[in-house]
This record gives sequence, structure tokens and C-alpha cells, in this order.
Amino acid sequence: MVKQKLNVWAFGDAHVGSDLVHGRLSLADALIQSEETSIWQQPFDWDLAINLGDLSGAQGLPTDEEGEEIVRQLSVLKQHDRHSIYSICGNHDRSGLKEEPAWWFRKWIDPMGQNTSFSGVDTERRPYPVTGTWERYSFQVGNILFLMMSDINEPTQTIGRGDLGGNPGGVVSQVTFDWWRQQVESNADKIIISIHHYMLKDTTVASGAWEGMEKDEDGHWTGKYHGYKDRGTPEGASYLYWVGSRPDARSFEQYLENHPGSVDLWIGGHTHTNPDDSAGGKSHIETRWGTHFVNASSLTRYHVNHLKYGIPMSRLIQFTDGDDQITVRCFMHSDHYRPTGWYDAAERVLKLTKPVQLQG
Repeated sequence: MVKQKLNVWAFGDAHVGSDLVHGRLSLADALIQSEETSIWQQPFDWDLAINLGDLSGAQGLPTDEEGEEIVRQLSVLKQHDRHSIYSICGNHDRSGLKEEPAWWFRKWIDPMGQNTSFSGVDTERRPYPVTGTWERYSFQVGNILFLMMSDINEPTQTIGRGDLGGNPGGVVSQVTFDWWRQQVESNADKIIISIHHYMLKDTTVASGAWEGMEKDEDGHWTGKYHGYKDRGTPEGASYLYWVGSRPDARSFEQYLENHPGSVDLWIGGHTHTNPDDSAGGKSHIETRWGTHFVNASSLTRYHVNHLKYGIPMSRLIQFTDGDDQITVRCFMHSDHYRPTGWYDAAERVLKLTKPVQLQG
């Protein structure tokens, strides 16, 4: 008897506008590759996809023009429906501090289907219904619970996205953290997957304090993985830094440390790099507090120093009914680092806290 499987494709940081000016369709190309199942060594089959944010490439504020382009690139799907892609907001998808919160993300990406005429999203067509708001929502597949949390502007800051040209420190509200904690505690019988654009502090590659930056020969901080914003929060450029307006809050980290194994997976992106990179003694996939942390990295080639950090890649996470292990595979979307296709050396097998139950 063949066991039922669930394939979850995790991708992020397409930065569509950044690649478009170089003639590259970072999002559309990846979507097309994911449906060309016959030409890779093994099929690239996916049942649902998680977009980890930063569809926009804007260094300032995202625009309607880029939103229209993103919707156009999403339309290349033939074998899948856009409604099988579940999205969160990244820091480049944020609107300005003085604008209506996340108006661009809600208009064009629209996880809750509230602006269908622009986004094309109709929540009634979701294969797995969503519950919540654009900022935090959940959906469930069998006994797997996905907790989706968007990045937001830090309300105590007076200079941020737009005026500053960006602020890379990750942000969630206290309401979102309290919602996450309640979801975790009331669903102890489920496999819980937390999704945010950022990784938690000291979990994966370059997620420690100041690890997104480096010092030049004169001893001054400058950008490495992320742009240096001296009036922003450069210390926490590579991790979820603000919770409830508290800097370097470590709310999620402390909860997981006190409740080991309560969350099976944390999936994020934000830090663009190659699949073999390590920084601060951390790789792309690490385990702490009984939780597996997976950085899916980026689809962009040109958003940052492309010769060093722009390596288009994504992850496919394979769940099998009845098994308590998952396989995390790495797909290279260009041949700039490895040949296009599956990169077997980056594959990992991870143990869950309980067996997968895809029925019911």
C-alpha cells in the first residue's frame, strides 16, 4: 500500500523588482521549474507552497506597478492554483510608517482574499481554509498545523521603511506572539510549523547579533548579508528582533527553551546565501530546543551582492502519512552555484515529535 504524502514547497525572497531590471523573472521562473517535473532527476511535486515574504524588491516602498508584475508572474502556474500558495509579509513588503499598515501586501498578495479584484485571491478556493487575519493566520492539513506570522513595522520607530530605505530587524506585535503561544498550547496533539520571514536568534546561518553585518578595514560597520542602516536595528538585521516593541526580546526563543519540542519546525528566509554557507557556527538547517529551524533562503539573484549571496534556491519538505520523519530537500533554481535541479548534498532528514496523520 502506497502511503499518502504531503509535499510543502517553501520559497521566499523573490524580490521580483530587483531581478526584473536584469531581465530575470525570479518568481515566474521558479514556478515554471516547479511544474517541469519530468526534466529533473526526481519529480518536483508540491501540494501546497509557503511564500516566506519579500516578493517586493523595493529598497523604499513597494509600488502598485511591482504588485501588478507579481500577480502577472504568479499567473504562469498551469498545474497548480495560486490559492495553493500561502503567503506572509516580509520586511520589503511592508508599507511606510505613515501609511495604512501593510496596504500593499494586503492589496496584491492578500492572504485573506479581501482584495480579490487586484490580487485574484478567493479564500473559498483555498485547498485548506485559513483562519485569522493578514498579520497572523493558521491552516491545518491532517494533524499538521501551520502558524503564519507576517513581519510588520515597529510602531515605536520614527524612521523606517521608506524614509530610511528599509529597516532589516524583524518585528511582530505582542498580540501576534500571544496568539502564537495560545495556538501552540492548545494544539499539543498536533505537529506545529511556525512560519515567519525571519529566523529566530542564534538558530541558522548568520542569525546572531550583528552577524548580518561586518566591519570594514577602518573598523566601521557595513552591510554583509543585509544593508547597514545605522538608524535602524542593524544588530538584529538577521533575526526576529522586536516583539511587542521590545528590542532583542527573545520571546519565542525563551518560550521554546522552556517548552522544548512544543514546535516541530520554524521555517523562514530573509538571509540570502548559498546552501553550504555557515556563519556564526550555524548552517541553514539547525535544531534547538527540540525545534528544527529551516532557512529556505532566496529566489533572487540580483537583490544583494549577487556574486556572493544571490543563489536562487528553495526547499521542498516531504511528509509521509504514518511516519515521524520528514525529508527536507534543496532545489537550485539557477546554475550559478550548482547545476539547476536537486542538490542532494543539502538534503536533510528530520524527526518529528509525533507521526504524521494526513487523514481526517
